[in-house]
Amino acid sequence: MNKSVLFVIILAAALTVGLYSLPKVVVRNENKQLSEHTTSNASSQHRTGAGKEAAPAESSAGAAMHEKPLSAAQQDRLSALRAQFFSASVAEKAASSEKIIAFFREVTRYDSAAYYAELLATDQPTEQHLLRAGDHYFEAFTFAMDDKKTASLGQKTRDFYQQALAKNPNLLSAKANMAMTYVNTDTPMQGIMLLREVIKQDPTNELALFNLGLLSMRSNQYERAIERFRQILVSNPASRKAQFYLGISLAEAGQKAEARQVLEQVKKQEKDPQILAAIREYEERLKN
Repeated sequence: MNKSVLFVIILAAALTVGLYSLPKVVVRNENKQLSEHTTSNASSQHRTGAGKEAAPAESSAGAAMHEKPLSAAQQDRLSALRAQFFSASVAEKAASSEKIIAFFREVTRYDSAAYYAELLATDQPTEQHLLRAGDHYFEAFTFAMDDKKTASLGQKTRDFYQQALAKNPNLLSAKANMAMTYVNTDTPMQGIMLLREVIKQDPTNELALFNLGLLSMRSNQYERAIERFRQILVSNPASRKAQFYLGISLAEAGQKAEARQVLEQVKKQEKDPQILAAIREYEERLKN
């Protein structure tokens, strides 16, 4: 995969968390230097004076965009949220966890958010709480760039999704997300098989189709990627992300005329300056 493709995929990965935060997972080991701008070390971020309440698992040294320590006001707010969480009754625990998780996501400490989701899921292992813990660990996984951190968060993601799936095998989004945690392991085909299971059960599943498209791009199988992104657009013509990746895949496959047409359409609707810059770069390439 050439650097231009990697660049635009990483840009898109940084823009959205959740459904379309997956591309960075796909390219992490292809060219880590391109995504150094999204990583930092924040080993001192949780020095809030919370004492024993601040567990070691809360450290976020491998997560993304931790460039600044928490402000004094943020530290005070975190201390209050921690105290509230650890003193909450069983009935209050879920609501309390929502508040501290929202705080950590607000300050881009995604693995810390996942840690508190884990505490709730361990204490109250309902399908909803287990799925939520898996979702938050997956979010942290997509932003972690350190290999050991990535492996650890990927395993945590699988653990909680598997527990949720044991309660409800029809959680297709959990399967589709979990699949991507296998991409850079010794058993990547497990991920492919999971995605195929999802597609077999739901041929129009957008998340599974999107992931398969990304994996096709990773292996330079752009015709397959084009097919996957077209499938998404049949069911969801308004998906700018699918349109964007379709345009890139068409460009890489040498289908320049259609690539220009698709990227022009995305450009009319997209407002993010980074995506627009990536489109302009491809438009220049397509002139040749």
